[in-house]
Amino acid sequence: MSERTTTARAGRPREQAQWARAPLGPGGESLDLLTARFDRHRYAPHYHAEFTVGVCVGGTEIIDYRGGQLHVGPGTVVVLAPGEVHTGGPGASGGYAYRAMYPAPSLLTEGTATTPHFPEPVMDDPELAAALRAAHTELGGHGDPLEAESRLSWLLTALARRHGAARPLADRVPGADHLTRAVRDRLADELLAPPTLAELAAPLGLSRYQLLRAFRTSTGMPPYAWLAQHRVTLARTHLEAGLRPAEAAALVGFADQAHLTRWFRRVLGVTPAAYRDSVGPQQRSRRGAPTRPRLPA
Repeated sequence: MSERTTTARAGRPREQAQWARAPLGPGGESLDLLTARFDRHRYAPHYHAEFTVGVCVGGTEIIDYRGGQLHVGPGTVVVLAPGEVHTGGPGASGGYAYRAMYPAPSLLTEGTATTPHFPEPVMDDPELAAALRAAHTELGGHGDPLEAESRLSWLLTALARRHGAARPLADRVPGADHLTRAVRDRLADELLAPPTLAELAAPLGLSRYQLLRAFRTSTGMPPYAWLAQHRVTLARTHLEAGLRPAEAAALVGFADQAHLTRWFRRVLGVTPAAYRDSVGPQQRSRRGAPTRPRLPA
């Protein structure tokens, strides 16, 4: 992931912008991300080749778009179409702050029959806004790539279906159980360097969203969650043998001990260290040791 940051000098208005690029799959596919906080900055008329999907996180912004003005406040979602010229600037004193992602049109059509058209560019959808903001943070950080890609595909399809004028594809994927077994086998085989969601979907002739639907239908969870639980199961064996949590995390493919701990607590309700202390070889030895008889006084 690459980043570029611009910040204001001391004593000047707060003008901050940070760009990041998150890889999404094979062939160099990626997603650009922007985190911005401006007091006075006004964008010159410009356009993007991709969709602009933004979430206002503070202040108010006015965007000139399609011959009118969009008034954007905190918690709202904004979607601007590819190739549409627009500007942006503060709507009031105090500036504005937002997070934006720039997905290619193909990313918004994985669950629809046609590219969605958004008749209302500004949407009051707090649940979706919060989820998009969280996904933005996840994609711009150093989390699980498979999880971040899965969340992005699911959220962009939800955005297109809820607010875009496009016919949704059927959610039922024939042979979901068979497809799911193939995906599980591949994830288990490539435990330490799992494929991306796109790499899992392409050989099966599915989009990322279709793969997610099939897998969820069959297992009740997305592939990244199944993989994490499979890793937890394997980690338990290593912890029971006496290995330290950091050692177990590396052996089963977690990024680090914190990643293992997060999923271990989700699945088992305890930390890996607490589990090891409870069932490890030393604890079993203590429980199994014979009680020494007391000598008579």
